[in-house]
Amino acid sequence: MRIDVAPTADAVVPAELAGVTALVIDVLRASTTIITALANGCDAIVPVAEPLDARRRALATQNGGALVAGERQGEPIPGFDLSNSPVEFQSPRVRGMTVYFTTSNGTRALLAARAAHAIGVAALVNVTAAAAWAAEAGHDVAILCAGSHGAPSLEDWTCGGLAVARILAAVPAAVLTEAARDALETGRRYGADVGRLKHDAPWARRLIAAGRAADVDACLRLDTTNLVPRYLPHVDKIVGDRQ
Repeated sequence: MRIDVAPTADAVVPAELAGVTALVIDVLRASTTIITALANGCDAIVPVAEPLDARRRALATQNGGALVAGERQGEPIPGFDLSNSPVEFQSPRVRGMTVYFTTSNGTRALLAARAAHAIGVAALVNVTAAAAWAAEAGHDVAILCAGSHGAPSLEDWTCGGLAVARILAAVPAAVLTEAARDALETGRRYGADVGRLKHDAPWARRLIAAGRAADVDACLRLDTTNLVPRYLPHVDKIVGDRQ
């Protein structure tokens, strides 16, 4: 098994994902929001590239069981039902609903991963379960960090490193790329106290300054669930799966 970590969605090369198990990470906040939504009874998440397309597809849902959610530049999209907030997705409102979801970074990374053999959604809140799922699949693993507007993000890189550590513990013979080794070291630095990312990660500080400290707190928790969302491109939806 070979393990690699991509620092941003822009670094993903779809042609290199054939036969690979992918873990897509956007700790702040898309991955955590997706996990929270499915844990609270959401039927499915549909990742969409653009807000107008999300609206159009939700309106075309005949049974009315659809919501639109997302953000741009970290801000809610006017007219959407929900933003990209794990706290909002704790609401009973999402139960049984299909959510058309578009974000600045996370949904871009998910759509870039479509060529992979299997695609899981990972964050700090489910990193142990997500790593176990990837290890059990037995294929090479590509950990795809969403990053922030083309730049790496410390929280995603840390989570990627924690996933590498857990996969390596399950598969000691796994071969790590240079990027995977670098992420592993970052994960080791923060693994005992991921709460430090609240102060060290620029995007966390920006969200807190914007009044979204509750979202940051919800995202910077380790292993609060064993749910591993699976993105199924052939039916174009993300569904929940317990590990």
